[in-house]
Amino acid sequence: MNIYDVSQKAGFSIATVSRVINGNQNVSEKTKQKVLDVMKEIGYTPNVFARGLGLNTMQTIGIMCSDSSDTFLANAVYHLEQNLRKNGYDSFLCCTGYDLHTKQKYLKLLLSKRVDAIVMVGSGFLEPNKKDNAYILEAAEDMPIMLINGYLNHPRIYCTLCDDYQAVYDSVNKLIDQGRKRVLYLYNSKTYSSIQKLNGYKAALAANDIDLDENLIQMCPNTLADAHELLTSLATSGLKYNAVVTSEDLLAIGAIKFIKQAGRKIPEDCSVIGYNNSLLASCCDPELTSIDNHVETLCISTISTLMRVLSGNDVPNKTTISNDLIVRETTNF
Repeated sequence: MNIYDVSQKAGFSIATVSRVINGNQNVSEKTKQKVLDVMKEIGYTPNVFARGLGLNTMQTIGIMCSDSSDTFLANAVYHLEQNLRKNGYDSFLCCTGYDLHTKQKYLKLLLSKRVDAIVMVGSGFLEPNKKDNAYILEAAEDMPIMLINGYLNHPRIYCTLCDDYQAVYDSVNKLIDQGRKRVLYLYNSKTYSSIQKLNGYKAALAANDIDLDENLIQMCPNTLADAHELLTSLATSGLKYNAVVTSEDLLAIGAIKFIKQAGRKIPEDCSVIGYNNSLLASCCDPELTSIDNHVETLCISTISTLMRVLSGNDVPNKTTISNDLIVRETTNF
């Protein structure tokens, strides 16, 4: 028997059961008694870990990552673990995928391990339906939750974000200043970060009195093959564009390959801008101009904030980091 069984049988969340076990006063007497009765009935004895040793911490942080094969997320995990070790903390890593039920399961697992805090890497942990984020809010009642590139306004949830909106706005605006008014925008998800980027694209068009053409906004899986297939379809339909901006570097490289195969010159005929400034940006030909979201700085800032939280200091709920455009060969700025 474990804490999940207690939660299910008592009809309360993992966080509530955990508060009862830890003697948290923010639990009604009725709820407390119900949980204790269920624990006695099923014979569950909590593993008190560090509490049983007279300590207040396990010196361990849980890290949740949707996809460790994603370049941005993998780099973030690396920098998080490096900075946690520098501060004397170990970590548990859970690669959750994007299914809501699986993300909830792994969060419960980390709660049961009695980690000191949880870091969620990437805005993929925020669901479009706000009710589906309740599991994160409940967990924040029990321990600090750190969100990288996502934003939830709630006590004990601390968010570190790139200014994705401004980065895309500025990049599209630079292209328009060069006379490139047919800017194709490719993105691969509807996460908080992706929506901010898309809004930056739309705002740049509006600021330059350019009518929004929905055909120039295309959602595409983040693979070279899918990017090639989409661009082939757009070419067949007769869609014209003289610049491409993407939400991920891999989509931009897919665009580079297609544009070159079509016999067009980069950047003379068509400019291309990617996002993340990953290793891919300097490995392709021509080298890709890309927006650097400073993943290392994001992670250092997140861990710095977390250490202050664990030390009992007041810290802001939201920290925003500006991005930089790294100009290479796919633009002629």
